[in-house]
Amino acid sequence: MGRTATFLLLSAALLAAGCRREERSYDTPRAESAAEVIVALAPFSPGGNPPQTTASAKGAEVEQNAYAMSQGKRLFQWYNCSGCHANGGGGSGPALIDDKWIYGSAIDNIVATIREGRPNGMPSFRGRIPDDEIWQIAAYVRSMGRFVPKDAAPSRTDGMQSRPAESRLPSAEPRPVGVPQ
Repeated sequence: MGRTATFLLLSAALLAAGCRREERSYDTPRAESAAEVIVALAPFSPGGNPPQTTASAKGAEVEQNAYAMSQGKRLFQWYNCSGCHANGGGGSGPALIDDKWIYGSAIDNIVATIREGRPNGMPSFRGRIPDDEIWQIAAYVRSMGRFVPKDAAPSRTDGMQSRPAESRLPSAEPRPVGVPQ
């Protein structure tokens, strides 16, 4: 009986140590301090320039963290991203729930878009939103496009959506704009 209890205790400790899905960081720097060190990662023009290809370790970390994506969901509403993107379905801003991405669907490209802005409507939030919050919003945007693991994706709370919650959708692969299905 002692061996079984030890084995179960050791197994539980190993499982708990390997689970980073709910890890939370409570210390976030102010937006003004983050604005000085950040360098733009992606070009501003679509078409001839390829999308950002180098991935940041921060992106992989945030996309595996359910708490970070749920915070991103809250911040998406709080900063009124829905005002232009209409809960991801598109309005005066492009849709975020499809697989067509002008500036690339990688999390680094989405972070650069939020931080630096884009021509014809997307404002720059450099110095206005702390860097950690930008990464959380970008992770949530990727979850709307079904590009994150289902077990970390937040569920949709608004009842007027025409599709199921992000955590209930099948995984998808992004495709460049202009490529037929």
